Amino acid sequence: MTSAPAIELRTFTALDAVRGDLIDVYADVRAPLLHLPNYAVTAFGERLDRHSGEPGFTAVLAYTDGHPIGYAYGNTIEHGDRYWQRTTPEPKDEYTEHPAMALKEIGVRPAWRGTGTARRIHDALLATRDEPYVTLMVNPAAGDGKVHALYQSWGYEDIGQSQPSPASPVLTVMIRATR
Repeated sequence: MTSAPAIELRTFTALDAVRGDLIDVYADVRAPLLHLPNYAVTAFGERLDRHSGEPGFTAVLAYTDGHPIGYAYGNTIEHGDRYWQRTTPEPKDEYTEHPAMALKEIGVRPAWRGTGTARRIHDALLATRDEPYVTLMVNPAAGDGKVHALYQSWGYEDIGQSQPSPASPVLTVMIRATR
């Protein structure tokens, strides 16, 4: 029996050092969808650049043998942020009265799915945060509903829907306490 390579988690608050790694992993994670405008690598790069310039940007990447295998990143959103403005129905004040963390992206290369790597990355990212809540958006069709169910198993609950751009599918907005 062989053991799996060790996973090293690295935290970044600036994009420059890891932009290439994020894009490489994204392209592998989203390979079946890259032909769709919202999922194209160029569209992801534009979103990544915008998100990295927003307050509280933090990324956690997982590496094994020096190669990136997964990532998650997010930033702080305030009451009145366009994230909340696009969410219907309007979220409860409890969720928006204080800054929250928006988990903008999470992904693990296909060979590493089902190993707990995504959860380790997720938890490492949340460990860096002070906000009381973390929110994310998920395509309810992703993985035939398995991705949504995974987030539910991590304690997230549905609070609404959002369509961040005309090219985006309608997404389910989910939230949970950070700790």
